[in-house]
Amino acid sequence: MQVKSMAEMMANNEQPEILFWVGCAGSFDQRAQKVTKAFALILEKAEIKFAILGKEEMCTGDPARRAGNEFLFQMMAYNNIQVLNGYGIKKIVTTCPHCFNTLKNEYPALGGNYEVIHHTTLLQQLMDEGKIRLKEGGSFKGKRITYHDSCYLGRSNNIYEAPRKVLELLDAELVEMKRCRSNGLCCGAGGAQMFKEEEKGNTRVNWERANEAIETGAQVIAAACPFCNTMMTDGMKVAGKEDSLEVLDVAEMVAASL
Repeated sequence: MQVKSMAEMMANNEQPEILFWVGCAGSFDQRAQKVTKAFALILEKAEIKFAILGKEEMCTGDPARRAGNEFLFQMMAYNNIQVLNGYGIKKIVTTCPHCFNTLKNEYPALGGNYEVIHHTTLLQQLMDEGKIRLKEGGSFKGKRITYHDSCYLGRSNNIYEAPRKVLELLDAELVEMKRCRSNGLCCGAGGAQMFKEEEKGNTRVNWERANEAIETGAQVIAAACPFCNTMMTDGMKVAGKEDSLEVLDVAEMVAASL
């Protein structure tokens, strides 16, 4: 894919409409890379002029702050803010709710003020404006889909409707888990838990959540976060359902239906 970096755009005296913040998972995790590609494809189809930071992008510092290393968080944040402000960035889109929450709610205190949107919100806007059209009778038509609310998208930022509206436009049957929306259960990766071994117990959060998804009788679990995606996929493997129940990002489902 020919995706331009901010440095390349500036060299050509161009300014993108939007900066796509890829994030650590979207850059380095093999599973999340597929989501990055799917979303970049959608942006291209919608003819949106976008760029990435490429090698100039550092981790937002979210896991460092959640794990209690405030010094490291501020160091990373200041670096990123200098780069973003240096390029005069106004609008950022990201496929990761952790990056979204940090850039939107925590960077302003350190001098980074941007319009930050999550990819599900942008997808809904593009569909409403008719900039992306889905094919009739796409691969998800009539399928039972359950959507797992990411904590940083739902409870932290009150984004519940956008991902669901996008899924409804796929002509799918949306079924809710017993714990959903503001009462949703965490996938078990938030608060930097993704990067540490859990304490001893008789079950794991992601196993519990995976079972709730299985109980809906859904054929697809839709997620909107790379961490949730990993945790739910692991839960499916433990339950022996990885062959019959797919875990997909909302962007992947839209890209497959273009």
